[in-house]
Amino acid sequence: MNKIYRFLILAVLVIAALSSYSFGNSTGVFVFIILGFVFEGLFWFGLFRKSPKSSS
Repeated sequence: MNKIYRFLILAVLVIAALSSYSFGNSTGVFVFIILGFVFEGLFWFGLFRKSPKSSS
């Protein structure tokens, strides 16, 4: 995957996680806090994912 697309996806995941956390805390809806955990987990798994090495 192109590095720009990967960076954009990771940025969207961080924004979604922060938005879910803040909305869940302000309204008291626990589902949004769980959703924030899911988005944050996806961010960390995407950040440390190893890209396949091309053989020459």
